[in-house]
Amino acid sequence: MRAVVYDAFEQLPTLREVPDPRPPPAGAVIRVTATGLCRSDWHGWRGHDPDIRLPHVPGHELAGVVETVGLKVTGWRPGNRVTVPFVCGCGDCPQCATGNQQVCDRQFQPGFTHWGSFAEFVAIDHADVNLVALPEALDDVAAASLGCRFATAFRAVMAQGRLAAGEWVAVHGCGGVGLSAVMIAAEAGGQVVAVDVDDETLQLARRFGACATVDARSEDPADAVRSVSGGGAHLSLDALGSPATCAASIASLRKRGRHVQVGLLPDGGPVVPMARVIAEELEMLGSHGMAAHAYPPMLALIAAGRLRPELLITRQIGLHEAGEALATMGQRPARGVTVVTVPAGGL
Repeated sequence: MRAVVYDAFEQLPTLREVPDPRPPPAGAVIRVTATGLCRSDWHGWRGHDPDIRLPHVPGHELAGVVETVGLKVTGWRPGNRVTVPFVCGCGDCPQCATGNQQVCDRQFQPGFTHWGSFAEFVAIDHADVNLVALPEALDDVAAASLGCRFATAFRAVMAQGRLAAGEWVAVHGCGGVGLSAVMIAAEAGGQVVAVDVDDETLQLARRFGACATVDARSEDPADAVRSVSGGGAHLSLDALGSPATCAASIASLRKRGRHVQVGLLPDGGPVVPMARVIAEELEMLGSHGMAAHAYPPMLALIAAGRLRPELLITRQIGLHEAGEALATMGQRPARGVTVVTVPAGGL
């Protein structure tokens, strides 16, 4: 098969021929039709993820068709259209037993712990636990944005953030995860304030339901959020992952507010103002993807047209363009979601 491979961190990935994967006994091989280009892939390429072993194929957001299945797979067969969470579970550990595959004790992540989906085929173990059937109403390109960004944002807002209609929500950093969070929070009845440093991105945030935007280049984001919301956000998310956005998210909260950290902080985070956390009873929460079994409510909203992940897609490229696109992600603002389409032949 053809796959995008890098042999060293920060080396330009190239499209080349590599051996086809085989399905594990409890797994499946997926023929990739589309795969998202995510900032997490860029972090991995930079060497920020200790699980990556070289040479490596990135890519962790995918849509495709089941090609083959292992002998122990009971719920899937060739031809099924599927996606997968970016965090996959083993199905047997104590975390999986409670339905928390997103923090599985033996979790694996295509594109990080294993070769990923910048390829014609990708192998996914424990298929009965980790595959998600795609509704007919959702095309492959839109589905390729679900596994990391959209599903992560959905769980961060609805499950971890426990958003209630009418609450104020601040979203700090409006890349793919942030814009997804804006759309999801607005659909759920939240009053959303989007914070970013790019004019076009803030325009997209308004398009997807933000009632106010804050340009962090020209004003203090926490002060602006507190002013717009009349005292601070009930729920604030750092969807980017930097000391500045994390600190601003915490500072944006009103008393008894909830901060959800979604973006990765590879270089460490800010000093958390624990005295304020205690005095104002703030909640500090993490959010790490979403288990496959939790997808149906999100997919139902998509099928009903109430959530529109396809609107987040601002660029489509071919597999032969993916290596350069990955390597240059840190050089320009990420506006919306880029999806790599993978037709037969891998071009």
